[in-house]
Amino acid sequence: MSPAEPRSALARRLRALREAAGMTQAELAQALGGENPLSVSLISSWENTDKAPPTRRLNAYATLFATRRSVSGDTVRVLPLDELSDEERRRYDELLEELLWLRDGREGAGYPETDVWRFPENEDVTIVSAQLPPDLRQHLTYADPESADFVSLYTYADPDALIELFGHIRAVNPNHHVSFHTTEELTPDHYTTHLVLLGGVDWNTVTRDVIERVDLPVKQVARDDDSPTSSPGGFLVKHDGGSELFPPLLDSEGHLLEDVAHFYRGVSPFNRKRTVTVCNGMYSRGTLGAVRALTDERFRDRNQAYLRSRFGEAEFFSIISRVPVVGGKGLTPDWTVAENRLHEWPEAE
Repeated sequence: MSPAEPRSALARRLRALREAAGMTQAELAQALGGENPLSVSLISSWENTDKAPPTRRLNAYATLFATRRSVSGDTVRVLPLDELSDEERRRYDELLEELLWLRDGREGAGYPETDVWRFPENEDVTIVSAQLPPDLRQHLTYADPESADFVSLYTYADPDALIELFGHIRAVNPNHHVSFHTTEELTPDHYTTHLVLLGGVDWNTVTRDVIERVDLPVKQVARDDDSPTSSPGGFLVKHDGGSELFPPLLDSEGHLLEDVAHFYRGVSPFNRKRTVTVCNGMYSRGTLGAVRALTDERFRDRNQAYLRSRFGEAEFFSIISRVPVVGGKGLTPDWTVAENRLHEWPEAE
């Protein structure tokens, strides 16, 4: 491991913390320096891997971002530690440990303990993808088990999302048993591991089973078909006064302009000591967008920082976001941009 690796991860994390809080570098420099403001160029160097902050500055970072009370009106300041509540002090301890870990480097450097995709030791992880329906496989030679050219991955409905996520989870959890299967390949024991489900209720029966068992106000309305004149479906959110549908956006010829991604994390209904995570989209680019929001190194730090600031230690949470499609490619959603977030649950108090 080279010394630059943990610092690079730390730089991304420091920038993500600041951006998630809506602070400028000048405001952060003022807050960290107090009566003797730091230079903006120093803040910039910490965010661009040139140098790592000393421990006392990381301590100030952890204190500042442990509580929303650091921002009062137009003033940003580091509160004294003894003014933090028990919950804020716990958050401070976790954040300081994470920042020191990123600076000093340990096994798996670059992936902090608070990474959404990090799981407790000795707990298996199972990624579940739907299998392509028979009518979509029948003309694919590589998807025919009787063919000498058979490749099992061609039978998976979301191979791009699967490859992206499997690699990331294995990197973050190098000592875990991480496996992936189609819904048809699951055994009863798989259901009691940490489950990560790719794709929606139309093809992934496990996603359907989970959504039916959890208290989530989001339901997926399957699209009729791929005709430009058909209903594209969407994610239906129930409110006290009714409901709201968030559909994908297609042009008059049926080309996808914007998909919709749904990310859900909660306690597994099959094993209360394990989690279930759903990465879903109305189309495959939405599913990939839900995955890359927390694996893409350009966005994962800021998106994970946003999740921590927005949902804290909530056992269940859900976020629906836009996935713009440009040149046929789905772009990674930035959850720190308000217009990209279509719905969040639990709703903000």
